[in-house]
Amino acid sequence: MTTLTVDIWSDLVCPWCYVGKRRFDKALAAFPGRDRVRVRWRSFELDPDGSREPSLTLPERSNRDLGGDRAETDRRMAMLTQLAAEEGLVYRLDRARAVNSFDAHRLMQYADRKGRGEQVRERLMSAYVAEGAIMSDLATLVRLAAEGGLDPGATRAVLDGDAFADEVRADERRARELGVSGVPTFVFGERYAVSGAQPVEVFAEVLGQALALTEAGGGR
Repeated sequence: MTTLTVDIWSDLVCPWCYVGKRRFDKALAAFPGRDRVRVRWRSFELDPDGSREPSLTLPERSNRDLGGDRAETDRRMAMLTQLAAEEGLVYRLDRARAVNSFDAHRLMQYADRKGRGEQVRERLMSAYVAEGAIMSDLATLVRLAAEGGLDPGATRAVLDGDAFADEVRADERRARELGVSGVPTFVFGERYAVSGAQPVEVFAEVLGQALALTEAGGGR
């Protein structure tokens, strides 16, 4: 049976990535060929040189990087919060703080390896956008991973060392090879890329097209 692989490059500190995940999940759940789709989550750091120490909130960071006055930033944040709410997600972006996400990605590599990737990914993404969880704080990551079903002691051992660092860097290297420069980015059959938190209907259409091409020998 032909299988379509969908690689998803995402960052745990990217609110748009959570919206994109939810929309893709909905499209895949309703897709007739969903049992023939294999999803691989990939690591991507939006700010690989970012500090591990929390400072600016997400609205403050957005205001600094994108410019405009605070009212314009508030409108952007309100729009994103409303879009998230339409997908059943709760956002409190005034609590979220942009930090280095490398250790969070190492955790996700471990969680995927242990078969708890979906549960831990959901917990981390929700905690970041709704609870102000600091994604660079190891104690916080251990706690959230435990809530997603991972053993706290084993998780702490992973995070205290450099386990899965090579896997994170390999994902990021592959992203550069494919020209992925922002997230979320969805690559279907290692050939066809869709960027951004697209509507459910777009993901559904691309899933159908990509699987048909895979069946015809045009992809993987």
